[in-house]
Amino acid sequence: MTTTSRMLLPAMLAALAAAPAAAQADNGAPAAGGTPAAAPADTTKPAETKRFGTAQQIPIQHFRPVDKRGLNVFEPAKNDAVPYEGFKLMIGGAFLQDFQTINHSNTSTPVLVAGTDQNQLADIGPGFNNAVANLYLTAQLARGISVHMTSYLSSRHHSETWVKDGYLQIDASPIDLPVLNRIMEFTTLKFGEMEVNYGDSHFRRTDNGNGIYNPFVGNLIMDAFTTEAGAEVSVQHKGLLGMVGATAGQLHPSVINPGGRTPSFLGKLGFDRQLSPDLRVRLTGSFYANRHSTEQNLFSGDRGGSRYYFVMENTAATETGNFRSGMLNPGMSLKMKSFVVNPFVKYAGLELFGLAERARGRAATETAERTWTQYAADATYRFLPGEPLYVAARYNTVSGPLAGTTADVGASRWQLAAGWYVTDNILLKGEYITQRYNGYAAANILNGGKFHGLMMEGSVAF
Repeated sequence: MTTTSRMLLPAMLAALAAAPAAAQADNGAPAAGGTPAAAPADTTKPAETKRFGTAQQIPIQHFRPVDKRGLNVFEPAKNDAVPYEGFKLMIGGAFLQDFQTINHSNTSTPVLVAGTDQNQLADIGPGFNNAVANLYLTAQLARGISVHMTSYLSSRHHSETWVKDGYLQIDASPIDLPVLNRIMEFTTLKFGEMEVNYGDSHFRRTDNGNGIYNPFVGNLIMDAFTTEAGAEVSVQHKGLLGMVGATAGQLHPSVINPGGRTPSFLGKLGFDRQLSPDLRVRLTGSFYANRHSTEQNLFSGDRGGSRYYFVMENTAATETGNFRSGMLNPGMSLKMKSFVVNPFVKYAGLELFGLAERARGRAATETAERTWTQYAADATYRFLPGEPLYVAARYNTVSGPLAGTTADVGASRWQLAAGWYVTDNILLKGEYITQRYNGYAAANILNGGKFHGLMMEGSVAF
């Protein structure tokens, strides 16, 4: 465990110990998509107890809260109610701690190297995984103009602190001209190193230390998430939305080997409407395309790593060197084109979210293109006033051929979860997961592979 992790664990345990008291306090913060709840009058308790659990006030315009208030917020809304009051600086953070008890097995034939079987699975058992943490810095620079930076203080892949992204977001014209002011009423510009807006799953996933938005512990098997240097222009008007963008096409921007890389282009179209007080419907389609890149990371850009430590890894695996345990990457770097459709429906406390995805391309050593597909569907039911409790289920399946082959391999996964938002800032959740692999050759470590077990997670974000 890193130094940062050792510091985070006691802090989290202290927060969880205070949970029963927190559950009795009305924090008066707005629920996701709602208005502030009025705190009940109480003259029997000191005023100090009423402030327990109050969420941080948001002084930044067009900002997605990193706590429960950010649930089901996708692109930051243009009809923002935060007034401009000059320069503002907001500091936030998020961290989580997992307890894992998972079993895994395979039926691979032994592959001996220097007398060691490369297909023998690591001996894993119940235990705590490393705590991971994020730091958020956001500044309001001018009316409708803000800068955002996220740092990973501790992550599975890196024990040192490093910056995930930093970008400028413009929601208002810096020049006071009527025509520009009118355009910016429904337009947003983003420039910098940022999380690319491909699909809608990246708005609902766990981002290293922040698991507040994710009703489950783990993300998708083929997880589309990366940060790239570039620009995006998005438009939102009367429930309709569109976005076009261009990036450097790789996780680490570089001027080396200019002939070996091309820009990536992406876009999104859809609508998102509140049809009645109880019913919200959203449907989007997105694409991402790159002709060739020395480092294509759309499906391998999550440097925070998988939440399932050492599953289906061999005895030589390390926490940092094998940080994508349980995930699959199609491994495409040439003529990679990916499309995804995401429906989302929320009716009262019931949320339905889906994904249909198709990625096509090839590696530099291949001559023929391959196609991978992914499907996922999840249902979440939130209940009690303010929706502090929920239960959820998700099915996820992925299939496609490996480099140099034509037969499909893949994996399927079930996740069953339940959670409790103790406050807007504290989430306790548990998950049962079972995943099976299919189609892999006898000499592959994933042949006949499967893992199943329980995960418990405490997540704090503010």
